[in-house]
Amino acid sequence: MSFINNWLRPDIKAINAYHIPPSTNMVKLDAMESPFLLSDELTGQYLTYLVDAQLNRYPSASANETQQTLRKLMDIPDEFGVLLGNGSDELIQLLALACDAQDTVLSVEPSFVMYEMIAKFARLNYQSVPLTNDFEIDADVMQKAIETHNPKLIFISYPNNPTGNVFNRIVIERIITSTKAMVVLDEAYYTYATDSFLADIAQYPNLVLLRTVSKIGFAGLRLGLLIATQDTVSQLDKLRLPYNINTLTQVSANFLLQEKNMINANASIILAERQTLFDKLVKINFLKVYLSQANFILFKALNANELFEFLKENGILIKNLSATKQLTDCLRVTIGTEEQNQKFINIVKSFYD
Repeated sequence: MSFINNWLRPDIKAINAYHIPPSTNMVKLDAMESPFLLSDELTGQYLTYLVDAQLNRYPSASANETQQTLRKLMDIPDEFGVLLGNGSDELIQLLALACDAQDTVLSVEPSFVMYEMIAKFARLNYQSVPLTNDFEIDADVMQKAIETHNPKLIFISYPNNPTGNVFNRIVIERIITSTKAMVVLDEAYYTYATDSFLADIAQYPNLVLLRTVSKIGFAGLRLGLLIATQDTVSQLDKLRLPYNINTLTQVSANFLLQEKNMINANASIILAERQTLFDKLVKINFLKVYLSQANFILFKALNANELFEFLKENGILIKNLSATKQLTDCLRVTIGTEEQNQKFINIVKSFYD
């Protein structure tokens, strides 16, 4: 046996690494990224702005300017605290590190896989509550799970990834008020949803929100944020690694995230394309298509694995979820440009013809 296999924790050896498939020369509709590049004019201005970045120095430790840029972009009240992370994943990990060994992390299933993976990395006890057949939270089942497992953290993706739906607000409020756990609502897709719990932080001290700029056009920046009461952020900030937001990310965010009109305009295009794509998918008899408030659509397909491979053979990469519990024969497609979406639809139709 090799050195690393002798040395490594057994539970880590048992975990499969997060798989990112190759996508060279493919239309990439698998990772909920924005399809929009910067305009030539904005790219030129951006590159000029980068000239002044002092790469010989450590980045701003507090990233105050970037925090203010995000507050303005997302209309975050001054009374709330903001903590930045190298993507939301780092913030999820930070929350896990704040727990005692063997504390319980609770979430729903299916949902974002990193909640479970990071809980296991941190040697926490992970428990999941199955969603109903229509991907809703059963309030009574969730309440029983809270009473049984006494979780320290509850993660809820809102809208949920990979199903795309927003859970009933009353059910979420019941969860928040019925537990001593920190309830973390992951609003990664806030731009495309009709509801948010941002204002509710003032009412619920155990409520924390996660957001990211990855879904609004800037996945390459790896910039996430945690929003909570000032007291909560002040304590959690102790766990943040020094200089965790690098200089290029900070400088890029300070320039690019000022473009609120562009960001909102692109979001409007995605919303319109989401509806158009949904309308076209539901007309294909071999598919069951689920409503979405995110920048992707989940659908169940006849011969899902074969359809997934057929799309790949024709240059389209989407996400195959058919091996996931409760998502048998399900695929997920990110909303792309009008041209990309039409190419995707044409290939799906040709598969079933």
